[in-house]
Formats: sequence, C-alpha cells, structure tokens
Amino acid sequence: MPVLPPTIAERPLPRLRAVRQVFPRPRLADVYAHAYAEATARLRELNARPGARVAIGAGSRGIRDVAPVVKATVAACRDAGFAPFVTPAMGSHGGGTAEGQRDVLAHLGVTEASVGAPIVSATHVTQIGRTSWGMPVYFDTAALEADFIVPVNRVKPHTDFAGTHESGLCKMLVIGFANHEGCTRVHLEGFARFHAVVPETAAVILDKAPIAFGMAIVENAYDETYLVEAIGRAQILTREAELLRIAYANMPRLLFDHIDVLIVEEIGKNISGAGMDPNIVGRTAKGILPGYTGPSIARIVVAGLTEAGGGNAIGIGQADFTTQQVVDHFNAEATYANAIASGTPESGRLPVVLPTHDDAVRAALLTTGREDWESAAMVRINDTLHLDAIWVSDALAEAVEAHPDLHWV
Repeated sequence: MPVLPPTIAERPLPRLRAVRQVFPRPRLADVYAHAYAEATARLRELNARPGARVAIGAGSRGIRDVAPVVKATVAACRDAGFAPFVTPAMGSHGGGTAEGQRDVLAHLGVTEASVGAPIVSATHVTQIGRTSWGMPVYFDTAALEADFIVPVNRVKPHTDFAGTHESGLCKMLVIGFANHEGCTRVHLEGFARFHAVVPETAAVILDKAPIAFGMAIVENAYDETYLVEAIGRAQILTREAELLRIAYANMPRLLFDHIDVLIVEEIGKNISGAGMDPNIVGRTAKGILPGYTGPSIARIVVAGLTEAGGGNAIGIGQADFTTQQVVDHFNAEATYANAIASGTPESGRLPVVLPTHDDAVRAALLTTGREDWESAAMVRINDTLHLDAIWVSDALAEAVEAHPDLHWV
C-alpha cells in the first residue's frame, strides 16, 4: 500500500521563489591577526616559566573561524616561550572516544599540521570538586596536567535553555572539558536547571583548574566572525554574559510571523549542536524553546544530513517528516551517544520517513489541513545557520514586499 494516495503523490507542489534576507553585518577583516594580538596581550600577564605547557581546548562545531583562532592562539603561546598543545573539549561528541574526537577536530580544520601544535586526545577525567548541591565536577585529565588552560569557543544562544550563560566558554569548561563521563553527569541535571548549573559549575572550575584566559568568538548573522576577545580568568563569568547579549542581537532569523511548511535541506552538528537551531525553528526535544520569538511553524521537513556531520542526525526528532536519504546516512552510534549524553533521547528519534524530498513536502502540506496548497506559507532554507538566501511560496509574497529587510532575487 502506498504511503501517499495517488492523487496526493502526483499533485504538483507550489512554486518557490528566491528571497534575500538582509541583516546587520559587522565583521573582522583579519581574524588571525586580531586573535593573535588578543592572545599575546593576555599571555604577557602570566607569571610563568619558559616552556610552560598550555592546553588549548577546541571542538565546538559550526564556528566559521575556529581553525585560524586556534592557530593564532598556538602561535601566540609559542612566541611567548610556552609549549602549547590542542585538546578536544567537546563532551560526548565524536562518539565520546579519543579517536572520534580527533576526527571531529580534523573535520573542523584543526589538525597538528594546520595549527602547528600537537593534539592530545584522551577521555580520562579527574574529579576536581563539587557544586553547592553536591554534583561532582569532572575535568579532562590531560588538560589538568598542563600549566595553563585556554578554552576557545563561540559565545551564542544555546539550543535548549536560556540563561545568562548559554553556549560559550563556561559551557565548554563545564561540559566540553568534562568528556563523555562528565558531560553525561551534567546533563542528568536537566536543561531546565542549566541556567544555574552552567555558571555555578564554571565558577568551581575557574577556582580549581589553571584556566589562564578564554578566547571568545562572536559571529554575525552571516556566520562570519564579528569579534574575538581574550578574556582573563577573573572576567570570564561577567564578560561572557555581556557577549551573549551581543550574540543575541546579531542572530539571523526567519522574518515571517507564520510558516505552514518549513523545508530544511540539511541538518548536522556542524550547523548547530542541536542539528537545526531551535532559536530559528522554535522546537527543542522538550517542546517550544523558552523565550522563542520567531515564526510559528506548523510542519518541518528535514531533507538531508550534512556530510561534515558524520551521520550524526541529532535534532531529527524535532522534524515532522524526513526522507530515505536521511535514513541511509544515519549514524546510529554517533546520534544515540549524543542523544543519551545530552539527556534528550527524543532528539534522536526518526520522524515519518518518505521515499523522496517531494513526497515528504507533500505529506507535510497534506497534514497542515489546507486544501488549497497554493495558499500555504512555505519556506525552504539550506540550513539554520545560513538564512540570508531562502525560498518562499507565493502565499508569502505580500509579506516579502511589506518587509524592508526582505528582497526578491
């Protein structure tokens, strides 16, 4: 028995027209030079012996210039007379294994050859303290053996909770450097408590571990580097909260009030930690993202997975429909390890699977309840990270023409 009735399977889809969304675009002209200068200034403040070992943590995906920022930090350390090495700080990503996390870094463009430093990838953790409510705090053992630690991460809105500290240096300290074991333990606290868990646990780490400073990156709405700032240990908690507000102000968004069908061509860990960013689509594994102000979306179709995501389909559970292509590239081990460690098994569940892209769109339109498909507000995006170029149905033509930041292409 066919999934779609013949009259639906053969029904033509509404045409989609190209539209450009325009956002503010502040950006750095030379990311490497700026990052080098920032790191050099902080390194001068350290009272350290020549040859001191510096562990540089990296590993968050979807950061456009992570490789040049890590390379600049390495170069600044070497020029200051220190011995830097890079260590993965990505929690359970890469299947939670040392080799898997080294591979993730390579996908990000961070290799020993590209950044000019050894990569030390290990999964051992050491308990360095407890929070006020008794949660054990774990930290990467190899990093703790260094004289200094420098996390490198983007400051941005998180995909599952809202607070003063979301994705950024503090989250990398708390979860990224905790490796698979510590990451899993932190997520047992639940996203509903992360607004308190992240800053308080970060404060324990900043007190116990030899954090020298953090390299914070903020991007604009075009996935370009807006600023890179080396934040001293004592200022990390305060300054990161300020940078998060700047990141929120520079987020891309879909400039509509309601969408009947959103087609997302690709999701993946290199796009968002959640596969597709809930700040854009409004959905999390637990429901609507708190504080979400974007368009209401009736149905979401996910058509494919990014190649760089390695088959990790986390976030597919937030879609209503997907394609056989996604199933064919689905890496169960990577997806389930991520879903379990994050405490959101719902995010790894497959939605309704249709044979083709068009079949999935037809199923989505059919279930909106609209008999006249030409009246359906449809939007197609490549992914939730790149929202300047989109495609919309004729039903949204009036909205496009009325908005000063929407332009037909």
